[in-house]
Amino acid sequence: MSAAADALRRDVKVIGLVGLAHGLSHFFQIATAVLFPLIKDDLGVSYTALGAMVGLYYTVSGVCQTLAGFAVDRFGARRVLFAGLALAVTGAALAGLAQNYAMLLAAAVVGGIGNSVFHPVDFSILNARVTRHRLGYAFSWHGIAGYLGFAVAPAYGIAMATAFDWRGALLGAAAIGAVVTALLASQGEELEAAPVRAGQGSPGARALLQLPVLMVFGYFVMLGIAFIGIQTFGISAMVSLYGVNVALASAALTAYLVGGATGIFCGGFAAVRIARHDLVAVAGMATSAALVLVLASGWLPGAALPLLLGAAGFAGGFTNPSRDLIVRAATPAGATGKVYGFVYSGLDVGSIAAPVAFGWLLDRGEPAAVFYIVVGVLAVSILTVLKLPTRSAQPT
Repeated sequence: MSAAADALRRDVKVIGLVGLAHGLSHFFQIATAVLFPLIKDDLGVSYTALGAMVGLYYTVSGVCQTLAGFAVDRFGARRVLFAGLALAVTGAALAGLAQNYAMLLAAAVVGGIGNSVFHPVDFSILNARVTRHRLGYAFSWHGIAGYLGFAVAPAYGIAMATAFDWRGALLGAAAIGAVVTALLASQGEELEAAPVRAGQGSPGARALLQLPVLMVFGYFVMLGIAFIGIQTFGISAMVSLYGVNVALASAALTAYLVGGATGIFCGGFAAVRIARHDLVAVAGMATSAALVLVLASGWLPGAALPLLLGAAGFAGGFTNPSRDLIVRAATPAGATGKVYGFVYSGLDVGSIAAPVAFGWLLDRGEPAAVFYIVVGVLAVSILTVLKLPTRSAQPT
C-alpha cells in the first residue's frame, strides 16, 4: 500500500471515530428532552422545572468546557474523551433510574460534565492526526455527525418509550453509549493527541485573552443565540406569525436542520478549496441573515416556510467547516484543547442566556421579534469574523 493510500485510510478512520463520538454526544443532549411529556406526567413535575434542568445541563457543560480544554492539553485527548464518555453514559443511566426531580438534576450535572469534553477533545484529535489538506472534510463530517445524533434521538426515544417506558428508553440509551464507548476504546490508539508538556511553549490561560480568540468566542455566543431562537422557539413563532399549523411549522424546522446538514457537507469541499475562510463565513452568515429577515417580515405565504428555512439552514451550515478552520488559525501553538474548549463554550453561553428573552417575547405576542433578534445576532457574528486578523501561522 502506498504512503498516500495509507494516510487516507488513517484519516478516514480517525474522522469516523471522532464523528461517532460527537454524534453520541448530540444524541445524549436531547435523549431526555424528547421524553419530557412522559417524565412530566410520571414524576409530576412541570415543564418549567424540566426546562430548568436543561438550563442546568448547559450551564455545567459551558463552565466545564473550558476546563476540559485545559485538561486535554495537560493529560492528552484520549484520557479526557473516555472520562467524558463515562460521565455522559452515567448521566443517561441516572436519568433512567430517576424516581424524583432531584435525581434528574443530578443526572443533568453528571451528563453536563460529560458533554463538556467533546469539542476540545474532538478538534484536538482532528488537528493532530488528520492530514492538513483534509481538515475541511474532517470538520464537515464532524458537524454532520452531530446533526445525525440530534436526528436519531427523537425516533429512538419514541420507539423505545412505546415498547418499554421512558426509563427503559434512557437506560437503553446508556447501554448504546456503553457499546459505542467500548468500540472507541478498542481503537484508542487512533484517538490520541499528545498532551502539551511543560517547556513546549504552551501559552497557558493567557491564550484565551488574545483578541482573535475572544472574537471567535463572541462569534459562537451569537450562533448559540440564533440556533436556540430557531430550534427551540421557531415553531411557536411561525405558528403565531403566519397562522400555520404545527405540522407545517415543524416541517419548516426539519427543513432547516436538513438544510444545515447538507450545507455542512458542501461547505467541507469549499473549505479545502477556498483559502479565505473568513469570506466563506461572512457570505454564508449574511445569506442566512437575509433569509431570516424575510421570514421575520411575514411577506411570504406560509407554504413557503420549509423552502425558506431550508435555504437559511444550508447557508448557515455551509460556513461550519470554514468556521472551524478560522478557530484553528486563531489558536496559538500548544493551546488547541483550551482554545477550542473556550470558544465552543460560547454556544452554551448563548443557549443559557437566550431562552428567557425569546419566551418573554412570545408571551407578549411578538413572534416576529424572535426572528429579528436572530437576524441581529447573525449580523453581529459577521462583524466578529471581519475583525479577525489574517494569520499565516498555523498551530500545531
